Amino acid sequence: MVAAIILVFIIGYLLVVFEHPIKLDKTVPALAMGAIMWAIIGLGFHYGMMDVIDGHGNIFSLKGNLDLAAIEANEEGFTNTLLHHVGKIAEILVFLIGAMTIVELIDMHKGFEIIKEWIVTNNRKKLLWITGIIAFFLSAIIDNLTTTIVLISILRKLIHDRHERLWYVALIITAANAGGAWSPIGDVTTTMLWIGKKVSSIKLIEYVILPATISFVVPYFLASFNKVFRGSISDHPDYTDKKAIKLLSSRKMLFLGLGAIIFVPIFKTITHLPPYLGMILSLSVVWAVSEFIHPEENFDPANRHNYSPHKALSRIELSSILFFLGILLAIAAFESAVAGDASILRTGANYLVSVVPNINVVIILLGFLSSVIDNVPLVAAAMGMFANPYDDSLWHFLAYTAGTGGSMLIVGSAAGVAAMGMEKIDFIWYLKKITWLTLAGYLAGCAVFLMLV
Repeated sequence: MVAAIILVFIIGYLLVVFEHPIKLDKTVPALAMGAIMWAIIGLGFHYGMMDVIDGHGNIFSLKGNLDLAAIEANEEGFTNTLLHHVGKIAEILVFLIGAMTIVELIDMHKGFEIIKEWIVTNNRKKLLWITGIIAFFLSAIIDNLTTTIVLISILRKLIHDRHERLWYVALIITAANAGGAWSPIGDVTTTMLWIGKKVSSIKLIEYVILPATISFVVPYFLASFNKVFRGSISDHPDYTDKKAIKLLSSRKMLFLGLGAIIFVPIFKTITHLPPYLGMILSLSVVWAVSEFIHPEENFDPANRHNYSPHKALSRIELSSILFFLGILLAIAAFESAVAGDASILRTGANYLVSVVPNINVVIILLGFLSSVIDNVPLVAAAMGMFANPYDDSLWHFLAYTAGTGGSMLIVGSAAGVAAMGMEKIDFIWYLKKITWLTLAGYLAGCAVFLMLV
């Protein structure tokens, strides 16, 4: 039964990885994989062929001759184990839905157009650093994927030469991924670690912000000597027309939305309640304001639907939410199915540690792996593999490596995949021109983190 679960995961994940060649949305195999793996566990458990383990190490089994009370107790243990995992997954998904909706509301009110006011140079090197710094800090608030999309849209209006623009876009991926790594709300993986009570927001920032900064600064410093960043942009547009594309509500919605997202960690610290409740509160406030704010002068109520939160909800990527659901269900199956005297994940972790005794090397290798395999299942798996305590340095190091390691390949992060699609960035071009820069930053950040702990 264990072999069947692993086989389903391998087949499902291959379908996810090769979604473009086979033209099948990755959400489909992810959902099927999660459901089938749990179906195998359910069949194995109820027919006495497989045991199930919960997060406290309690094993539930229907093997052997059991009385009615024991059968009911083990059945309840199995049900509660599944419900526990579904509940933890729901916390992450509700949090993401709230954050995505706030970001869409900001975008509908053209709040991100305000960011253009911060870019007032036609010097190539200065533009490189300005966009990089914006990406680094903005991704810590609204996530690395959204930041990358926003900045690519802005760069298209500032740099008309596509070849020249590719360099800026490629490096923005590095800056955005680095920025997302040190914030509990900057990346799905850090959000998972935060909601999963592996890291606190304060300690995550304290231990990861410097290595993440290094992983951003080193590639930008090395790239700034490239001839493509010398001189001025000849066709740089005039800034006098920028205000025409803004709305009366743009600035208010931008700062309200960003403030509402930043409020979530503060809410958790004060109330000790789960982060998704803080996100629900923030969404309710932004939603309420958006209902009454006037985006334009002489605003016609008949146009209210163009700025409606209902429209924002229709624009969020539900396919991504369902993809995370399938992947996290699959990882939960690995956490719950018993192999030997522990879960499949814990057994795998014990084997990995025996082969590579230095745990820091293991975490660094996971960072390299995240450039090939999506970092969401990678981090979800690591959370089930290791039993290190709350705010242990392992979790902070994992947040750094999983968040920044994906920058080494264009397909290694959601931000990279989005940029690849928007700008048609060639995989080989990125490998030749950018990978060595991001690798240098990644290893430098690893060295700094290990010196700090």
